[in-house]
Amino acid sequence: MAKKAPAAPSFEQALGELENIVARLESGDLPLEEALGEFERGVQLARQGQQTLQQAEQRVQILLNDDPSAPLTPFDSGQE
Repeated sequence: MAKKAPAAPSFEQALGELENIVARLESGDLPLEEALGEFERGVQLARQGQQTLQQAEQRVQILLNDDPSAPLTPFDSGQE
């Protein structure tokens, strides 16, 4: 039986994890390989956060559309 991929953390959880990673990297106490691994995870979290913010911005733009006759269409995040 195939395992499901773990659910992505919420925006807030990802931001908190990213803040912790930054603090650990700034401390300078991590060995090089561990620091590189943390940096890689941080980049992944930053990209995920940026995508989440872009989707939220798109939703807001749809809601604030100046054309009152324009039909509201469901937002499709493309994630399934």
